[in-house]
Amino acid sequence: MIVALLALVIQADGWVASPKQPTVGDTIRLERAIETPPGWRVRAGKLDTRMDAEQLGEATVLAAPNGWVVRFSVVAWTPGALSLEMPAIWRLAPDGAADSVAGGSATFRVASVIPDSVRAPVPQPALGPLLLDRASLIPALAAVVLAVVGFLLVAAWRRRSPKVVVPGEPPGAQAEVPDTRWLAAGEPKAVAARAAHGLRRAVAHAIPDAHEALSTAECLDAVERAWPNAPLRDLRELLNALDQVAFATAHGVDVAPLAARARTLARELSKGKNGAKRP
Repeated sequence: MIVALLALVIQADGWVASPKQPTVGDTIRLERAIETPPGWRVRAGKLDTRMDAEQLGEATVLAAPNGWVVRFSVVAWTPGALSLEMPAIWRLAPDGAADSVAGGSATFRVASVIPDSVRAPVPQPALGPLLLDRASLIPALAAVVLAVVGFLLVAAWRRRSPKVVVPGEPPGAQAEVPDTRWLAAGEPKAVAARAAHGLRRAVAHAIPDAHEALSTAECLDAVERAWPNAPLRDLRELLNALDQVAFATAHGVDVAPLAARARTLARELSKGKNGAKRP
C-alpha cells in the first residue's frame, strides 16, 4: 500500500510554506509578512548552508499593504519534517535608523518521490527463456533465396560488356575574332600579342631552336645562328614593335598595319617563300 506523505504547512514564527504538498526536489516558497511604518524598507539575510535543504537565489522582498513580504525559495533533498533557522530581517527607516526582527524557524514536511512498495520490493522469480511455439524453416529459406538471387544479380552486373562510345565529330575551330573588333573595344595589346604569337609560332616551325619559350632577343639570336646570311632587320623591327605594344611600353602606335605585316610574314615562312623559308 502506497502511503502518501502530504506536506504539513506550519506557521512557525510567521513563516508560511507553499505549495501544500511538496516533494523532494520541488521549489518551496517560505514567506513572512513584516509590518513597518510608512517609508520603511526591509532587507533579508541568507540561510545557512545545510545538507538536507538549500536556498535558491537571493531572498525577494515584495510590497504589502501594511509593510513588506519576505520570500525565500528553498529546495529539500530529504523527505520528512524539516525545520530551517531563518535569518534575521532588518527594518530600515528613511532617516537611517534600523532595527532587526528575529528570523525564527520555518517548519514543513516534504513527501518522498519513491513509493513505499519500492522501498521494500518483493523478490520475483527469474524469467524463463522465451521459446517459439512452432519452429518454421520458411524465414531461413527465404533469406537464403534472397541472398543467392542478390549474388547472381551483382555478378551479372559486374560481367556486363563495356559501353561502346561512338566518337563524334571533332568540334570545329572557332572563328578568329577580327582585329577591328579588338581595336574597337580598346584592346590594341590583345591584337599585338596575337600577331606576335602567330609570327613566333611560324618562326619556331621553320627553326626548331627558336621555339616560343624563348624571349624575343633569344629567338632572334637563334634565327641568326640558323640563317647567318639572311636579312633579319624586318623581322627584328616587327617583333620588337609588337612587344612594345603588347607590354604597353609604346603608346599611340597604329597596331593594325603591324599585325597585318606579321600575318603576311608568318604565311611566307609557312609556305617557304623568300628562299628556304628565310624572311
